[in-house]
Order: sequence, then structure tokens, then C-alpha cells
Amino acid sequence: MELKDGGQEDHERDSPIPTKDHIYDNQVQIGAPDAGHPGFGLLSTTRKYVKPMNFKDEVRAHRDLHTFLSQASILLDEKATTLDEVLRRMLGHVMKEGHESCDTEEIMNSLFTDAGGKECDVHLLSDTIQGVTSTSTGVRYQQSWLCILSTVRTLQRRHVCIARLERPQNWGENCCEARYVILILAPPRTKLLEAKTEDEFKQHLVIHQEQLAEANTEPVIEEVEDSDPRRGKPLQCRDFFRFGKGIYKDLRRRLPLYPSDFTDGIIGRDRTLLKYTTTAIFLYIIILLPAIAFGSLNDESTRGEIDVQKTIVGQSIGGVIYALFAGSPLVIPLTTAPLAIFISVIRGICDDYDLNFDAFYSCIGLWNSLFLILGGLFNVSLFMKLFKRSTEEVIALFISVAFVGDAVKGTIKIFQTYYHGPILATTNSTIVLQQITDILEKANNHTNVFENPNNNETVSVLAHLEKYVLLPETLVVCTRERPILCLLLMLGTLWFGYALYLLKRSPYLNDKIREVVSDCALPISVVVFSFIGSYLFFDIKLPVFSVHDQSIFTFPRFDKVSGMMVLSGAGLGFLLALLIFIDQNIVISLTHVPEHK
Repeated sequence: MELKDGGQEDHERDSPIPTKDHIYDNQVQIGAPDAGHPGFGLLSTTRKYVKPMNFKDEVRAHRDLHTFLSQASILLDEKATTLDEVLRRMLGHVMKEGHESCDTEEIMNSLFTDAGGKECDVHLLSDTIQGVTSTSTGVRYQQSWLCILSTVRTLQRRHVCIARLERPQNWGENCCEARYVILILAPPRTKLLEAKTEDEFKQHLVIHQEQLAEANTEPVIEEVEDSDPRRGKPLQCRDFFRFGKGIYKDLRRRLPLYPSDFTDGIIGRDRTLLKYTTTAIFLYIIILLPAIAFGSLNDESTRGEIDVQKTIVGQSIGGVIYALFAGSPLVIPLTTAPLAIFISVIRGICDDYDLNFDAFYSCIGLWNSLFLILGGLFNVSLFMKLFKRSTEEVIALFISVAFVGDAVKGTIKIFQTYYHGPILATTNSTIVLQQITDILEKANNHTNVFENPNNNETVSVLAHLEKYVLLPETLVVCTRERPILCLLLMLGTLWFGYALYLLKRSPYLNDKIREVVSDCALPISVVVFSFIGSYLFFDIKLPVFSVHDQSIFTFPRFDKVSGMMVLSGAGLGFLLALLIFIDQNIVISLTHVPEHK
């Protein structure tokens, strides 16, 4: 028998798990049998303690666990009884799901080490992991499960297969009640260094240092994407006088991809109908809610000239036209807080100078459209080269703060309106005096009854006296429950939606259900708490937005537009075009940031 000194080193290099102090290693070497004693041999066994990983603190533990679980193959209620049959079934399942072709016999030979000679052949597992418990009498093995490791040179990645047997099996000492079998196959480790001595290692360092110095002296040629306005050559004045060239380049770049914008996710090998459906539902809710919120704000600021219905219809028309002709499926046009503030400013100007709001607003919209068309023809989007990332983030933060601020101000307004003590339901003094007079007359009539007592009538009056002396509910209003319920619904929607969004990080349910619930977190949260507010608390009348009976489409009276209104509309239209230009381009720029892809 001959034992090689390099056996331990080769085993550590090819082991699927690093052989450190906390790694279990079981190395088996068999000596050549003696001719006189065919059943005799030497067995070398090495055991090492595997230190349990702390999943709370160690990042590698989380990564390995997620990798194993996402790529694991599962066999349930396996009917095979022998270890060889179970392992062959597991290998076939791994090769089928992993789409890899390997020699099963070669892998089986690597899993076992044959001990014995010609007369007897005993299979011993080469590399295993088992659970042990230290007791006062020795070490006790956990015999319900067995983990088998092997290194396969033809594999490209690690494979894990877990089998649950139909009945516990007796596979020898320390494995008498095996029910779960875990098979881990891994490719061999690649040597990171080719240097065998310290001098060779130093020479490699010197060579790499020289190569790095040469690379630093050469100019870096950076590939520039034409669609990124902040990169490329410096901004020049003549770039703005190339009439329509920017639109021409956009069309030439996007037209070949235009059909795929509508078919991606629906047809082809990469279709994901479930993701497509959940995204559509999410976009519907995420577009509808701001339209209702800012439409209600516009209704209040314009006194019904622009209400929720007009906001939703206008946004629908603009969104459909943008989706069909813009060629930017990742950008969704929405009504934002700056636009709502701008509309309230226009209404204030109309009130101060006694102007017709519809005519003046239409004039501003026409000027705004003209400036935006000119900006597209003269490629004004090149000005985005002057915007830094910090500027974009500040403006995006301002828009986000405006969203949150409007929600907080709306809640405060509801509290100021409804959170009060009992008050009179009407300010009409005639109605109030009439009802109080009726109450006093009834009380006076029953006082006369007391002066001429009658037992039956006296009991009846005493039973209903409180009903007649208290003011009726139609005259007194106390609505403190409304703002409390509004606050609970708002915070509950936020909490429930965020909790559902975090469900994809939890171990509950399977990955498909977690993904669908996480994608539809906002719609589910809105629907659930809308049901709670409408049906579980149906006796509490919540404040709702106004719905007007006027026509959605009205033609403005341009006969009331004066020359001063046209000039003023040009100035305000330019400011509105500038606001839309900055808002739109910053959103597109943030969409193309690599961190958001």
C-alpha cells in the first residue's frame, strides 16, 4: 500500500466546501489488498467540525442559502430503498432540471469508495456531513438526515437536490433511520495563482504593475450612447439650429424597436403574462390616485372649472397619445404637484384682473404647446447636459415632498373642518328659531300636564321627557369620527401596502405568489381599505370629491380674449412649457440611471 503526500491537498482543492477549521471533511483512502488476505485494506478517515453559520450577521450565509433554495431540486416521497437507487434518482432529477449532461457512473464512483476485495464489495460514502450531539457518553449522530458532497469536473455550477423518502431506511451504522437525503454537487475550484514560489509571485506582481502603468497612460475611449443627452461632445450653439435633426435621430433610433414596445412580455420566448398583468394593474392605480388627488385640488382652486372628471379624461387622452407616439414606454405622464400649483396661480390672476378663466387658460395652453413643439424641433433637450445629477435629485425630491405635503395638508383640512364639538347644522336663523320654538311649545304643553296630574299621562311624560327637551340630531352636528377614520384609513393603507411589498423578502408562500402580491401591493391595499371605509364604517359619512353635471368638453370663448391676455398668456405659456420640459426630462434622465434599471 502506498499513501501519497499530495492526497490531502488535492482533496481540499476539489472539495465543494472550503476546508477551513469550521468545515467538515471526510477523506477516504484505500490501500491495495494483499493477495493472501483479499478482504483486508486500510481506510483513512478525516473528520472536521463544521461551525454553524450565523444567518443574522453573516452575508455569505444569506447568499448561500438563497442560492441553494432558488436552485434546489426536490424529490418527495421517494420509494427507492437502497442508497444507490436514491442517489441515481436524485442525479437524474438534477441533470434534467439543470440542463446539464454528465456521466452518472462517474459521479456515482466519486460519491462512493469501495472497501474490500474480490469476495466482498462494500460502498462507503467519500464525503458526508451529519448532525451530531455531544453527550456524557460520547457523540450521538442525528440519523434522520444525511448530506452527501462530491466534486464533478464537468459541471458548470453547483447543484443541490433534496429527497424525502417515503419511509425511513436503515443504511448502516450512524444512519439507521434516514428519511432525508441531501446531495450537493459542485465544480472543482479554479486555482487563483499560477506562481509556485514566492519569487515567481513577485515577478507576476512586477509584470502586472507595468501593464497597469501602460494602461493608465493610454487615453480611455468611452463608448457614448446617442440617447444620453449628458454625454458625448460638448454643447455648441450650432446644435440648436439643426432644425428637426434631433427628432430625426430619435425616429431612426427608435423605429426598429417600436413594435417590440407593444409585444415584449406578451409573445416570444421571454413572455411573462403574469408580470405584464400585475404591472398593468399597478400602473392603473398609480395613475388614477394622483389624478383624483390633484383633480380634487384643481376643483377647489378653480372653483369647479377643472374638476376630477376633466383631470382624468385629459390625462387619459394625453397618456394614450404619448404612449403611441413618444416611443418611451418607461415614462408615464402624470399630473404633478407643480402643475396643480401653476393652475391655482392662473386662477388667482384671473380673479385679480377679472379675466375669463376658460379663455385665458386655453390661451396659455396653446402658447405652451407652441413652445414645446419649437423645443422639440430645435433639440432643446440638449440643455440637459448642463444639469448635474444633484440637480435632478433635488427636483425629484421637491416633487416627492410636494406629494407628501398635499396629503398632509388634505388631512389637516379634514380635521379643521370636521373635528369639532356639537354645532348647529345650519346657519339659517329662521330655521333654528322655528325648531327651538316647537321644542319650547312641546315642553310647555307637558308642563300643563303636570299641573293637572294623571297617573298614566305622568308616567308617559316622564318616560319621554328627555326626548322632547333635547335638540334633534338634524339640528346638531358632531363629526369627530370622520377625521379619525380618514387618518386611520390613510395610515392603514400606507402600512398595509408597505407590508405587502416586503412580502417578497419573507419565506412565506412560494416565489410566484410572493412576487405577485408584492407587485400588486398598492392596488390590494387601496381596495382593502376602500372596502373597510365604505362598508365596515358605512354609518360614517366620509368626505368625497365633488362631481359636477357640466359637460366635460367645452369650447372656450375666445371672443373675450384681449391682446393683453394673449401677451400674458405667452409669458405664462413659456413658464409652463419650461416647467413641463424640466419635469419630463429629469424623470427620463432618472429612469435611465443604471441604479434604477
